[in-house]
Amino acid sequence: MFHRARALAVLAMAASVAACGGEKQQQPAEAASEQPAAAASAEPAPTALATPAPAAEAATPLAAGTPPASFALCRTCHAVEAGKNGIGPTLAGIVGSKAGDVAGYQFSPALAQSGIVWDRATLDQWLSGPPKMVPGTKMVMSVPDPARRKEIIDYLETLK
Repeated sequence: MFHRARALAVLAMAASVAACGGEKQQQPAEAASEQPAAAASAEPAPTALATPAPAAEAATPLAAGTPPASFALCRTCHAVEAGKNGIGPTLAGIVGSKAGDVAGYQFSPALAQSGIVWDRATLDQWLSGPPKMVPGTKMVMSVPDPARRKEIIDYLETLK
């Protein structure tokens, strides 16, 4: 009985992944013909739900102020509400501001003294490798994909 319940749970997960645009899943008739133990040991791909296809992201224009999926990485440390700092400083109004100049956040001396003003070019360089741009910075996460960096910068420009 436990194997049947687990197999049904795996099938339900597979159906939801397929509905979200994940990899092609087996049809229920195909899955029912397999041994229950084989279905019970199947685990869904951990990134199937978390990583949308790049083409799907690019095909759907975002409403103004709506963060793109690529911004999820940024959200782990940064808030977008003014005055709300987290692990990193708030990103509200960041475009056009001086690096290291967010009230209530303690920046690394390297970034605070960098003299950088955040515009499209500096943000693109920063997101491609913060420690390369400002050795000694606290930020170590990067966005290697230029298209994703552009999406993030486009969004940051809406945060006035």
